[in-house]
Amino acid sequence: MTRRGTFLGILLLVLLLGAGGRALWVWLDRPIERVSIGGELHYAGADYLKAKLAPLVQGQTWLSVDLGALREEALKIGWLKEVRLRREWPNALTFELTEQIPVAHWNDDQLLNAQGEPFDFAPVSPPDDMPDLSGPKGSSQEVLAYYGELSKRFDKMDLKLKQLSLEARGAWRFQFEDGVWIMLGRSDLDGRLARLDAAWNRELGGVASHIRYIDLRYPNGVAVAWHGETEPVNGTDGKQG
Repeated sequence: MTRRGTFLGILLLVLLLGAGGRALWVWLDRPIERVSIGGELHYAGADYLKAKLAPLVQGQTWLSVDLGALREEALKIGWLKEVRLRREWPNALTFELTEQIPVAHWNDDQLLNAQGEPFDFAPVSPPDDMPDLSGPKGSSQEVLAYYGELSKRFDKMDLKLKQLSLEARGAWRFQFEDGVWIMLGRSDLDGRLARLDAAWNRELGGVASHIRYIDLRYPNGVAVAWHGETEPVNGTDGKQG
């Protein structure tokens, strides 16, 4: 066989293989007809997640679908912390999902995970037995961390925190589960908390059901607002921030 004939033979073989490969790709690249969900799901139900995931794969085909891009879209679903994807022969995708674990409410319309990261939760109902935390944008990790510090402190006094708020100007306030609000302010936090400990153990703890709020924003002492009164009493030396 001449060199010319050999070349033509090789070219024909390449063309045949190319055409066969193209036909094989077309045959394999079928529309996705089934979506499976795996993972431990405690909050967001499988039906809810399937309803959210189905539009993401609509019109996609089994081989051509970009799994990386699809994963990024799936992570936008509020309750999902991690998503892993794999193809299942002949026309299915499997989503292995890791849920967010909520530890607190955040600014009324979001939840926080244990790392202090906010995430959306609607329309799935979150657990009821979590604290309500709030603060300016970007402050969620700071607020959650301070909630942890305060919780350890007040656990020793058999007091449970219900709410903690960081205001835009840096002032803190929190509420015990029995309804008493504490105005902590933004400076000398440890000193003010020490005064609260002393006042609570000495007198205020025994009359907590009558207290609306305790204002610690004084250089010395505290002010107490009682239910049925409009102004706090017992304040000393002028209120500060």
